[in-house]
Formats: sequence, C-alpha cells, structure tokens
Amino acid sequence: MKNIRWGWILLGGLFVELAIFAIAIPLSLLIGQTSLLYSAPVASFVGSFAVGFWVAKKAPKRRVLHGALVGGAAALIYVGMSLGQPEPIAYIVAHVLKVFGGAAGGLAASSGGKANG
Repeated sequence: MKNIRWGWILLGGLFVELAIFAIAIPLSLLIGQTSLLYSAPVASFVGSFAVGFWVAKKAPKRRVLHGALVGGAAALIYVGMSLGQPEPIAYIVAHVLKVFGGAAGGLAASSGGKANG
C-alpha cells in the first residue's frame, strides 16, 4: 500500500464531487429538482472517469486501483456531507458508478502507459 497516492486520491474525490455539483445543480435549477435523479448518476460516472484518469496518470503502478479509489473517495465524501441521511436509489447507483467510472478512467490511463492497472 506504500505506492498508493492517497493525497491525489482524496483531492481527486473532492474534484469529482465538485464536478458533479457543477453539472447537476444548474440542471436542477433549469429543469427541476427531479432531474437530479437522472443527471447525478451520469455526472458521477463521467466526473469519476475524467478525474480517475487524471489521478491514475500520476500513479506509477496500480492505475485501475487508483481510479477506483478516487470514485470511492468521492462517494465517501458525499455520504459525509449528507451526514449519512437516507438517499434515493438513484444516488446509491451514482455512488457505484463513481467507483466504476474511476476504475474505467484508470484502465484508460493504464492502456497508454507502461504501468499495469
């Protein structure tokens, strides 16, 4: 675990949440509150993919793991911000998509470099 870039992972998780808010909140103001049920999962995957790719590129090894951990950190940050309140199923799906999106970003980063995912 000494090769895991925890600082980048936590920063990446924060950036993922900021990206999701930057996408989902304006949409909910324009279209309505129910749009969050559709935009949050999509924004979660896309944001985690992009940031997971960015963080994984900085990792010397285990790029897929780094990407997945970015998504996991983002999910934990959101749960902490919401104080563990019950969430709609769409938000739970969004948390899973954060991990998969981050892992996919790490896989994309590892396919172009020498490090193994």
